[in-house]
Amino acid sequence: MSQGKLAVFLALIMVSLPLSGCFGEDESGGVVAGDVTITPATLSGGVFQAMTLKADKPLSVFIPYLIKDDVTGFIQNSTVIDLGSDESVQISVLAPPRTDMALVMVGESGRNNWPIRDATESWRTWYGNTGFQDSGAAGVSRIMKGNFSTVNHSMENGGPVGVVPLSISREMSDAYSEEEGGRHSAGIISGRDVYNHLHHITDETFDQNDCFPLVPLGDCAVGYLDRWAGQGNVAYEDAVEWLDTELTDYGLEVQRQRFEFTDVFDKTNPEAYNICGYKWGEVDRDKWMVFGAHFDIAPPANAVLIDPHLTGTRTYGTRVGAYDNTAGTSMVLTVAEAMANFKTRNSIVFCLWSGEEGGKRGSDYWTESLLENNPEVEVTNYVNLDMAGVNWPGGGGAPHGDPAPTIDPEGYPKDEEVWPMRVYIGPSGNHDLIDQPEIVGLSSWIASDAIGVEQETKVLVGAGFDAATWKVDDWLAKDRPEIIIYEDTTARSDHASFQDNLGTVTLGFGGLVDGYWCYHQTCDTLEEMEQWMDTTDKGYGEEQSGVSNLVDGLDLITWWATYSFFHLDETPIGNTL
Repeated sequence: MSQGKLAVFLALIMVSLPLSGCFGEDESGGVVAGDVTITPATLSGGVFQAMTLKADKPLSVFIPYLIKDDVTGFIQNSTVIDLGSDESVQISVLAPPRTDMALVMVGESGRNNWPIRDATESWRTWYGNTGFQDSGAAGVSRIMKGNFSTVNHSMENGGPVGVVPLSISREMSDAYSEEEGGRHSAGIISGRDVYNHLHHITDETFDQNDCFPLVPLGDCAVGYLDRWAGQGNVAYEDAVEWLDTELTDYGLEVQRQRFEFTDVFDKTNPEAYNICGYKWGEVDRDKWMVFGAHFDIAPPANAVLIDPHLTGTRTYGTRVGAYDNTAGTSMVLTVAEAMANFKTRNSIVFCLWSGEEGGKRGSDYWTESLLENNPEVEVTNYVNLDMAGVNWPGGGGAPHGDPAPTIDPEGYPKDEEVWPMRVYIGPSGNHDLIDQPEIVGLSSWIASDAIGVEQETKVLVGAGFDAATWKVDDWLAKDRPEIIIYEDTTARSDHASFQDNLGTVTLGFGGLVDGYWCYHQTCDTLEEMEQWMDTTDKGYGEEQSGVSNLVDGLDLITWWATYSFFHLDETPIGNTL
């Protein structure tokens, strides 16, 4: 499937067929944009806030953003509201966190059909287009659903509309400077929140009170190091207790699943844990959406862990595991803490897996147990967060003047300075086709506007490329986009358990994999991630500190996952294979 054809596959109620132009006119059926007053004129990015609309004459308004129904507490995607002369209404709207413009459409009273942007363009791009002719391009149509009307795909767009542009300004926390990630430090979630979790868990500061009598190592750090599943070490157990307490403090119902596994030598390893926090659905308790990340880290292959910066060669094993996968763990904690405050139609489960480094044993055990013990449960979608943060908008290559990585990052050329962020989707049966068009469309829809990466994001499709190299070839053919969305026929993380065992549609986020010099190494630390993400005096990208870029990258991914959560709670996406 070509990139052009892919655009017609649009996800959920807001994603529609491509438009041939823009409805940027000021007038629609005798109604002009000036006939409605919207306050505030500047929205605060990343938070739900009150927006007031007051009409001078009878008219309809289309608000194409996530809104909160204050009666049900549910989040829904857009609404159409009718207003009489001098009538006003207040509605709670989530202003996109990573863009500086929003808009509201105005039309004649009782209008049902409205235009819609393409999944791969922002509202800014849509609004900036000119010369629209009503050629029958598709749009959306109002339907009643709960307390607020919503919209569904329609073959009618209703013709021109009035457009009221609004500005968005995301606040910056007083606690952080720009260099410390202040640009992305506010909102219902933020990259700085993720960074704070990441910093705490990986804190290597010495504290005698935290020492455990381990052989060969003793974890005397403030953070939670040595999280080696199946090793029977006290440090791992200590991390389990802390994570359990965190999820419980968020108000979730925490269930700790214990399991053992047998390795290739028929040796039964000490038990490991999956830790899951449950928020039960208000409408359908048996429909679950799962957010997951593994919290175990790669165990040492030898008694002595050696920093590859010192030897120039890589071994195996880490004590900290900042990138793999404390970053993903921190994102799950951040989203869980925020989402615990929202009512959901379906149940949402936040899971921290063990045994991923040994072959996704924890997620396999959980999904197999679910099939056996809860046949009434349907896992509608799974979001995987594994190795995220070392990606655009930061740098690449080995810091400290080290030699280039010995393993290509999933086939990408070693000499590229900036590595792409990956959004991987499955299940997929063929690299030449898009097998899950709705989730691909949803990912594009979220990226192009709310996440603010319209220009940086491209969908990769393998048509016309060799199966072994299509991701590289298509990436190069698309001028090395900074962010790629693609379906993968292989799965190297916990999302494989959901695809294979439950047939669930999965969505995953990650950055550089094998090409990261400290992947599964003792140098996989927070400091190392910051050095990789630093773009000061690099000659490319925006000059920002490593902390600022890392917070930016974590913010991007966590918001993308959160928007996916809101959309998929309203309308789950099923497996088309």
